Amino acid sequence: MTKKEFSQSYNKIPHLPGIYKYFNEKEKLIYVGKAKDLKKRITSYFNNHIDSKKTIELVSRIHRIEFTIVNNEQDAFLLENTLIKEYQPHYNINLKDDKTYPYIVIKNERFPRVFISRKKFNDGSIFFGPFVSSAKVYDLLDFIKEHIPLRTCTLNLSPSSIERKKFKVCLEYHLGNCKGPCEGLQTLEDYENGINQIKDLLKGNLSPIIQHYKKLIQHHSEKLEFEKAALYQQKVKNLQQHQSKSTVVNIRTGNVDVFTIIEEGELAFVNYLAVANGNIIATKTVTLEKKLDETREEVLQFAIAQIRKTFNSEARELIVPFKINYPEPNIICTVPKSGDKKKLLELSQKNADHYKYELDAKRMLHLEEKSTEEKEGALRCLQNDLNLQDVPMHIECFDNSNLHGTNAVAAMVCFKNGEPSKKDYRHFNIKTVEGINDFASMKEVVYRRYKKLSEDNSPLPQLVIIDGGKGQLSAAMESIDSLNLTGKLTLVGLAKNQEEIFFAKDSESIKLPWNSESLKLIRRIRDEVHRFGIKHHRNKRSKSAFDNQLLKIKGIGEKTMTALLKEYKSLKNIQSLSEKDIEKVTGKAKASVIYNALKSG
Repeated sequence: MTKKEFSQSYNKIPHLPGIYKYFNEKEKLIYVGKAKDLKKRITSYFNNHIDSKKTIELVSRIHRIEFTIVNNEQDAFLLENTLIKEYQPHYNINLKDDKTYPYIVIKNERFPRVFISRKKFNDGSIFFGPFVSSAKVYDLLDFIKEHIPLRTCTLNLSPSSIERKKFKVCLEYHLGNCKGPCEGLQTLEDYENGINQIKDLLKGNLSPIIQHYKKLIQHHSEKLEFEKAALYQQKVKNLQQHQSKSTVVNIRTGNVDVFTIIEEGELAFVNYLAVANGNIIATKTVTLEKKLDETREEVLQFAIAQIRKTFNSEARELIVPFKINYPEPNIICTVPKSGDKKKLLELSQKNADHYKYELDAKRMLHLEEKSTEEKEGALRCLQNDLNLQDVPMHIECFDNSNLHGTNAVAAMVCFKNGEPSKKDYRHFNIKTVEGINDFASMKEVVYRRYKKLSEDNSPLPQLVIIDGGKGQLSAAMESIDSLNLTGKLTLVGLAKNQEEIFFAKDSESIKLPWNSESLKLIRRIRDEVHRFGIKHHRNKRSKSAFDNQLLKIKGIGEKTMTALLKEYKSLKNIQSLSEKDIEKVTGKAKASVIYNALKSG
């Protein structure tokens, strides 16, 4: 939609709060937004000062605009989140979580049953959850079954049926798992007491249950019924152990929701801890994909709304890592500086960090788990996405590494047929460049690599990835040009943070879908060159430290140094050894010299 086309509908848009929807030429919903002032917000997309390329692309695809007026900003916020979750428009933040989670249901019936369900039904039953972990749900049900006898049958236990002795007790009664309400052996009042205890347990409030059992212990003790008292004493002990496992902060913290966020390029990872009475009753980390350069405040605000709706949260306090303008009424947002709430925030951060670490590990292993056909499919996908002339069966990737301008090195990894070809990996010690100059270093190693392949008449790769921005890519292209290899292989640059692909002469980058097979392969190659380069760099730093420290010691030569390095890996490890430990490698005389020299500084 052009600015001129928009001007025709400008007067129809009111200065009121609401949500707006953008549709493309195929009448597909591509974006939903909220606004305190619809006219101002929608107009902002069509001014002449938009810097975001993604927003410019969105506007170019708008064919029709719809809007809905609501009473206030809070209503707009809630409606926006509902529509995004239902329609998942292409240009909105995408919450990548389509799982269904289990609930624990207390059925709306006389002598209610308690069971697991992944669906909610509107018959007056009470639902607790949803729970992220199915294992935890079954653990809770086992715990309930062990301590609070309940019926599992589907019999209609109406008063008349029980009075007419229509039913007989089953095996569950004889096993002690049910008290036999079907034969009138358990009153409805006693059964409801057990159900109330279950409600307290599922809310994380164990104190009423524990106090109830303690009264029973005292009652049976006074009647000298010590076996029954011991039975309830064991139940109290089990409940206290269950509470101690899940309590991480002071129980006075109450009911709160805790959120933290990690950003990585176009992705964000948000962790959620649901806390009730000091107990963590739910935890979940979700992945979100940003589409229009949304701020971390906007991403976190969106995630909070979606997660709270999914988990039916009624907590009135949110613990967050930074201030956000959360529009839901009667909600308090707390950014703690110390104390128990700060500890909860740190725990949430640890969970988010671990989730990202596990995700990165899975990414690195992703291709190794694929079949030959799947790997070939990823290569064809990469050919198509980058418009390559041939399928890139042979790919090489370069990366520079240095520490404060010293020990400058570079690494090159080689992938053939979508798999690492480790015999073709190469390390490069930079020879012609002093100090920090990534451009010149990249130019040198690319020249050396392909000069060698050309002289040996070895096959050239179809694709070369330069792990860096346009500057390093241009430097690499200078070497290719000087070797007269232009057009014989394709070079692309990979931006380190944004995962954008650059061609040397193109002004615009290529942004591959975050979960595409092409980008997964490129990530795998990039991560491998990082690992290979860092390993070499560390070894070189360690050897350099060894050279500086050990070779200064009179009587210590290269052979002794190499033996020590092979055995103990680093100078730091050797400095912590006893003289007898060093002696095992060098002999007694040299061990004494080395030990005294290292201790004296």
